[in-house]
Amino acid sequence: MGNAVMIQGTASDVGKSVLVAGLCRIFVQDGLRVAPFKSQNMALNSGITPDGKEMGRAQIFQAEAAGIAPDVRMNPVLLKPTSDCKAQVVLMGKVATNMDAVTYHNYKPRLRSRIQQVYRSLASEYEVMVLEGAGSPAEINLRDRDIVNMGMAELAECPVILVADIDRGGVFAAIYGTLALLPEHEKRRVKGVIINKFRGDKALLYSGIEQIEALTGVPVLGVMPWLKVDLEDEDSVVLERGKYDARTPKDLDIAVIQLPYMSNFTDFNALAAQPDARLRYVSQPHELQGCDLVILPGSKNTLSDLRWVRENGFEQALLAHHQANGAVLGICGGYQMLGKHIFDAVESGLEEMPGIGLLDVVTRFASSKTTTRVAGKTLPALPGIFSACAALRLEGYEIHMGETQRGPSVESFAHLNECNALPYDSAEGAVNAEGNVLGTYMHGVFDNGEFTRALLNALRERKGLKAWDGEPFDYQQHKQRQFDILADAMREHIDIESIYKIMHEHQEQSCI
Repeated sequence: MGNAVMIQGTASDVGKSVLVAGLCRIFVQDGLRVAPFKSQNMALNSGITPDGKEMGRAQIFQAEAAGIAPDVRMNPVLLKPTSDCKAQVVLMGKVATNMDAVTYHNYKPRLRSRIQQVYRSLASEYEVMVLEGAGSPAEINLRDRDIVNMGMAELAECPVILVADIDRGGVFAAIYGTLALLPEHEKRRVKGVIINKFRGDKALLYSGIEQIEALTGVPVLGVMPWLKVDLEDEDSVVLERGKYDARTPKDLDIAVIQLPYMSNFTDFNALAAQPDARLRYVSQPHELQGCDLVILPGSKNTLSDLRWVRENGFEQALLAHHQANGAVLGICGGYQMLGKHIFDAVESGLEEMPGIGLLDVVTRFASSKTTTRVAGKTLPALPGIFSACAALRLEGYEIHMGETQRGPSVESFAHLNECNALPYDSAEGAVNAEGNVLGTYMHGVFDNGEFTRALLNALRERKGLKAWDGEPFDYQQHKQRQFDILADAMREHIDIESIYKIMHEHQEQSCI
């Protein structure tokens, strides 16, 4: 195996995923073959590999930063919460079972040898591995069965760099406390600290950095400023912190209903990056007033979220928006909710529930899960506002356990097939006869620049605005630029040469 380094954090959401992506980009720029790895990921954001396996979105965008295709070996264990105490367990890209937290904690030791085998298989194909931890290594109640932080570092025999978030306050206490709670053999593995998300004059930190280095014996390798870089976030905690609460007025206003079990909110990153559209995540029905498009997103617990929509007044708000000829779009679980009825004996324990009724479709959940990449075209003729989106090429992916049947008053949205197979003959999605409600199972639909621009221009026309000039926004190129911006900032503010030295010295010691 080649060189490796692991990024761990003093807490969740300290920026581990982004810094791993940045290191992957730096190593690629330096001419090395690099791959990311996270043994266990807990997230409702997932994606599909080219061979139809499900894995965490964080490792997918890290693979993009590394310039390689996502491989399920980069994230062998994915936990997708279905309630506060239970999660769907996805092993090597396929659903294995559902477990509560205690059962899974007791099950983890059985995964260690499999994870080590998968890691070694992946590492044998690359020169550098960049590993990511989860939460904090100082979670002493979980340490005896850890497979994602120091337990994984031991399996990979790699050094660790600890990341601490100064924006949340108490950064020096977080660094000191984390290291103090580690056993001595684990503390020796920590070769450096990165202070992340700093705003202000770095000169004010120097005395604190000197003291924390003296107290811990671990050098601070750099202080990363708060970056305005547009990259995917691993989980929806960023929504709670108001990442998308921009007040800058734009021509179009798009509202995404923030469901309790919302999944794949990264579906809307491409919309948020559009120059003329403001994207908002809303949690109160009155926030839908005046918006040009309402989106009902995916859900990991469709019936539970549908009940929340109903109990919190969003159903009536959606119906009123529709009656005023407002546009509504549902993706995956949101598509299912817009239908007439849902029958479920799989996800929620509830058996059935009437849907919102804006689309003439019925969904029945099954125990088997659809996980596939898809490509195709929208229908050559679509009604209403979606007529602007007709006959356009689409690519994306599907992750769902339901099968949805269309009734006579809707038509399909697109013809798709798995993995670019031809011809595109599988009808997908539904559009109502008035052409202002659309449902689809396709995640990543807005990553398709021509489709997104056509829809936004149709919304602009409805408001009496001219179409946006220029080429459709290329979200993939945009992401690549963001990776380069991140890498440049990390080279400026972090001692990358020391990271190379840490990896080299550790590899030499491992060979002795």
